[in-house]
Amino acid sequence: MQEIIKSLIEEKIGKSIVLEKPKDIKLGHFATPVAFSLAKEYKKAPNIIASELASLFDNSSEFESVTAVNGFINFKLSLDFLEKLTTDALGDESTYAKGEKKDGTILLEFVSANPTGPLHIGHARGAIFGDALLKVGRYLGYDITSEYYINDAGAQIDLLGLSLYLAAKEYILHEDVVYPEAYYRGEYLIELANEACEIYGKEVFNDATKLDELVEFSKNKVIELIKKDLADIGITFDNFVSEKSLYNKWESTKEVLEKNNSLYEQDSRIWLRSSELGDEKDRVVVRENGVPTYLAGDIIYHKDKFDRGFEHYINIWGADHHGYIPRVKAAVSFLGYDSSKLEVLLSQMVSLLKDGEPYKMSKRAGNVILMSDITEEIGSDALRFIFLTRKSDTHLEFDINMLKNQDSSNPIFYINYAHARINQLFGKANLSTEQIKDFILSDEISQEAKDLLYEALLLPDILNESFNKRDFQKITDYLYNLSSSIHKFYNSQKIVEDIHQNSYLKVLAMCALSIRIGLKLLGINAKEKM
Repeated sequence: MQEIIKSLIEEKIGKSIVLEKPKDIKLGHFATPVAFSLAKEYKKAPNIIASELASLFDNSSEFESVTAVNGFINFKLSLDFLEKLTTDALGDESTYAKGEKKDGTILLEFVSANPTGPLHIGHARGAIFGDALLKVGRYLGYDITSEYYINDAGAQIDLLGLSLYLAAKEYILHEDVVYPEAYYRGEYLIELANEACEIYGKEVFNDATKLDELVEFSKNKVIELIKKDLADIGITFDNFVSEKSLYNKWESTKEVLEKNNSLYEQDSRIWLRSSELGDEKDRVVVRENGVPTYLAGDIIYHKDKFDRGFEHYINIWGADHHGYIPRVKAAVSFLGYDSSKLEVLLSQMVSLLKDGEPYKMSKRAGNVILMSDITEEIGSDALRFIFLTRKSDTHLEFDINMLKNQDSSNPIFYINYAHARINQLFGKANLSTEQIKDFILSDEISQEAKDLLYEALLLPDILNESFNKRDFQKITDYLYNLSSSIHKFYNSQKIVEDIHQNSYLKVLAMCALSIRIGLKLLGINAKEKM
């Protein structure tokens, strides 16, 4: 809606403008300060320019009024214009707020947790943020491929296999075991050990030659567990890329870096000159023993990404990776690619409470809160919604018992209740959206109803702003505020059997559509009944 109005105004006045939404809707639905930027060119005071420009819209059917106030031009949309948008939206719900196909392609990598244990609640935040970015972006017309990078090479995978081996020694063979501090712990390892025992027999845990097989078994089982945890909250991926499968490309990758004079040898190690491109110091890519480092693996992976020819690359990493960004961007540049095409978004950790007290760590995982535990306790919808109520790079704390409340303190309940209430009204009136979508709105409906319709039609603007700013709090806030307006309208206005019943139902049908689409793009299905 905002883009439509912006284009219309620019065409009329012949100038590019900035279009804003006044904080007080009584001033208008939109406003522009363009008169201030034209003062020098026109050699007039902004308030005079604003008045002259406002007069250009005297006969525009899109506006109920266009007024000049203190140099600003305020635009109040006409009911006819709002109704046309509403009729179009209700006539084809599948295209409402949907964007046209965009040029270019995007590779979106997120989650990418090490396959050494179940996903914890920190992983969940990045997963949900990434999936929202994917869903909203695709809906707006962007060609996005999702990818999970499996860190299945290196010491952490060997450690997983050894941890399983020790768990089996203690709980299956009943031997005394001393766990080194660095080893993985938790009931999931006992479960994996029992599965391995069923497949290979107890003797596998006394056969040192079978350790590599146990490592591969445990890694694959954890990957299955991760995929299940993600599927339980509605997240799937287009691609899974194995770090281990890429290491055979290290020599060819190193040749490119050497050719570009970005490596040097010192202290029997090979270093990347990352400090030359914004990193705080140079980084080791090959250890003294000749084994490539974790950074080398990421360099190979990013070369593989850029070789696939996407227009833009988005990585979603945990906030603890902030310092890692300059070295990866430096490597991308040294490989001969445009590092500005790589966008890294950070996801902060989460603090969970239960009745005001810190949520207990999971026994199954050993020392973290499992995503699956929270999903089981509050459900996927509540988990997804609450994780998007703050920008991903800010701290999030919430009490899970709040999400069990059946009132406005529980945002997902409150929004679903608004949607269900609208369905209930249609049931009482014995009408459907199909029957009222072409109904002509009465000019005599309340101002509250007109304001509600305007609010319901803002979803396309909210989606575009959310995607462009990578901030899905804008969607959750919008859905909550729209629901609040619906509840207020429901409580203050007689609807069924009112003289303007069908007009009000059409307004509410538009509200319900915006709630359904908004929730759907957050990975949530709106409830029809409560």
